[in-house]
Amino acid sequence: MIQHTFLSKPTVLAWTFVFAVALSAAPAASEAQPNPPRRIAEVMARPEFAHASWGMEFYDLQSGQPVFAVNSEKLFVPGSTTKVVTMATALEVLGPDYRFRTRMYRTGPIVAGVVQGDVVLVASGDPNLSGRARADGQYAFIDQDHSYGGQPLADDPLTVIKALAAQTAARGIRGVTGQVIVDASLFAEGARELGTRVTMSPLVINDNVIDLVVTPGESAGALATVTASPQTPYLTVQARVTTGDSGSASALRMVEDSTNRDHRVLVITGTVPRGARSNPRWVVAVPSRFGEIVLAEALRAAGVAAIPRLAARPVDAATLRPAYTDSLLVAEHVSLPLLAEARVLLKTSQNLHASNLPLTLAALDASREPSRTGFDIARELMIRNGLDLEGAVQGDGAGGDAYFSPAFMTRFLAMVWKRPYAAGFKAALPTLGVDGTLAAIQKGSPAAGKVFAKTGTFGSYDPLNRRSITHGKGLAGYFTTKSGREIAFAVYVNNVAAKVPDPAALAGQALGEIASIAWETIR
Repeated sequence: MIQHTFLSKPTVLAWTFVFAVALSAAPAASEAQPNPPRRIAEVMARPEFAHASWGMEFYDLQSGQPVFAVNSEKLFVPGSTTKVVTMATALEVLGPDYRFRTRMYRTGPIVAGVVQGDVVLVASGDPNLSGRARADGQYAFIDQDHSYGGQPLADDPLTVIKALAAQTAARGIRGVTGQVIVDASLFAEGARELGTRVTMSPLVINDNVIDLVVTPGESAGALATVTASPQTPYLTVQARVTTGDSGSASALRMVEDSTNRDHRVLVITGTVPRGARSNPRWVVAVPSRFGEIVLAEALRAAGVAAIPRLAARPVDAATLRPAYTDSLLVAEHVSLPLLAEARVLLKTSQNLHASNLPLTLAALDASREPSRTGFDIARELMIRNGLDLEGAVQGDGAGGDAYFSPAFMTRFLAMVWKRPYAAGFKAALPTLGVDGTLAAIQKGSPAAGKVFAKTGTFGSYDPLNRRSITHGKGLAGYFTTKSGREIAFAVYVNNVAAKVPDPAALAGQALGEIASIAWETIR
């Protein structure tokens, strides 16, 4: 059953009026657009969206014509539906079978099992140096990603790092006279992505966070336990957290109490309610340095005597690059195909992965033009495919700085639909009422399990009214109608300032409801 926000029953005359008002809100240029079904107009006209702006288009992929639309040429804040464009651009440019290769080299000969020089891990931009890879050729994910406070995967987050260390030991190497170095020069490291504020870097180990799993005690007043994962010398956690009553508010305080950039001390105090575990995860400040420390530790555990780069020694990539030859290769990790990464990025809305991709594309571009960005590459791709860029503005990969029109998004999705990887891309999108960021949206609706779409949210706090405002909420993707028509769609609602605790959740259910109604009504 479709989930509705319940209102007082309007008369037929009143609904006719609000339907007309909803459609008349569009400018004259949009009046020729096919009107949406009455039930969708009713959702748009609910009082909680009185101050909001709507835009949408449902587009028949076979005929190349809109089925219905509202303000489809207007620009909207799309939130993370931007990731559809980012991920598909990467698949177009690199190919769905592209694999990242993260290699480790030695800078000198091996004498009696000891490298006479350094070992250098060269960051490749692989977003999954973690424990995500599964035997079935897919990357594992949890609907609420740990970067957003969800629980970490059960697998060891240092699986890849430990495998590189094991490869090194298997070559008969037992020591390194120099140091363990990470070359993260593929693109600049250190900026924070605009959503979760995780540090961007071509080296991504455990999504550049350390998980802090807080498990409440069995009764109020009992001490909670705090476990860091991975546990490394890079971060020491000192915690005294007590358990509060069920339903009480969480009140954690996290303070870094350290001056040593290579050994951080995090002090956690406060209370958490009885019940489920939480994960206030800690962001790794310098991923390349973190990599040097955990790799050196993994090498030692594998029987290879090694130390991380001395902090006072700068990394000079230009002098290291002559060592990047097959004859000096020590270890290598090869990722799963890029299409497998789409499943992580899209289903969980992984901000760091998406934010890194435009930088990675620019770094891997064959032109080697220093001023050329990932967005230049995307623009050229879109122009080649006849897309109208007047309906697109993009300044980051994740959606913190973007505007799209519904018509642009459906045409972009139509372009993807023509590609050999289209079925895999569709499957990588969250599934309505089933998984990813759509797991809790319209679970009981007739369209649950049948709509595949990327969600998007962008909001802020309104101090004047002491409430949240959702600047952008979006849903964009595909479904197949009961009669077999393939539909691409994009629905946006901007500036939802409803007097409810969570306007983003309210808007998210409404967008899911609109998609469900469309699936039911389009023949």
